[in-house]
Amino acid sequence: MKLLLTGAFGNIGSHVLAELLRRKHEVRCLATRTPADERRAARFPTVTDVRWADIRDADAVTDAVAGVEAVLHFAAVIPPASDDDPEYARQVNVDGTANVIAACRAQSKSPRLIFASTFDVHGRTLDRPPPRRIEDPLEANDAYSRHKIEGEALVRRSELTWFIPRFADVPIIGVRRAEPIMFEIGLDNRIEVLHPADAALAMANALETELVWGTTMFIGGGASCQVTYRQFVAGVLEAMGLRMLPEAAFSDKTYVTDWLDTEASQRMLWYQRCDFDTITADIAATLGWKRHLMPLTRPFAERAMLRLSPYYADATDNS
Repeated sequence: MKLLLTGAFGNIGSHVLAELLRRKHEVRCLATRTPADERRAARFPTVTDVRWADIRDADAVTDAVAGVEAVLHFAAVIPPASDDDPEYARQVNVDGTANVIAACRAQSKSPRLIFASTFDVHGRTLDRPPPRRIEDPLEANDAYSRHKIEGEALVRRSELTWFIPRFADVPIIGVRRAEPIMFEIGLDNRIEVLHPADAALAMANALETELVWGTTMFIGGGASCQVTYRQFVAGVLEAMGLRMLPEAAFSDKTYVTDWLDTEASQRMLWYQRCDFDTITADIAATLGWKRHLMPLTRPFAERAMLRLSPYYADATDNS
């Protein structure tokens, strides 16, 4: 199948690309040229059709869509970058999606469209018993969730054949830079995670599953990936050879995380292979021999992370 993948070298997109290539699809990639994306693109030497262009460029998007049978639209600006520049994020997340839809509709035979969305569109739900269901109400909580709600609406009105997966949290399998946002989530929050390789499997299977078209589904890791944020942070830090940070460093706020009802998506797409322990083990494996150096560098890494937390600074000032 001839496909277009936008955001092809992002966290989920790069895993989707690998799975599509494994299945011998012909994949055209659309991505913004950045040093990070160029490094990731170099991992795919068999991909010969890479369009380095901005999703906001309608002409470039039209050229990229020409002749494909399906578009998997993963290009997006996500938090915290979407909070830092919400207007730019809206141009990418909403206007860019409108460009993709217009390009699809302009073809003599419109390609099918998979539009990657997020559980975040349901807002803060921790006051309700889990799991969340796909028909639960939508509630914009920040710029990103507002953009995804708008994008979903555009897709539904498009008259295209579409599928909207709402993803659970998809961790990066590797070392990621600490961000202040990590301290804004209460440790008792429920969170469901999903291995990016399982996200990719779900998308590749969706292309071959007629029943998903015209539906919106949660894509999450299932019961074995339903943890608290405390367990999530502790597991990821341990995978990197670090200790759990003090509770005083974290907010007690509720956040847009929860456990999901993925029965329908798993029944149709059969993608849930990795549990939470597999995710953390895969993160640890990316460090290789460097993980053995962590006891030496651990105090410096932990202090650097704690400097990002306003709550820890306040707690130590008041003690």
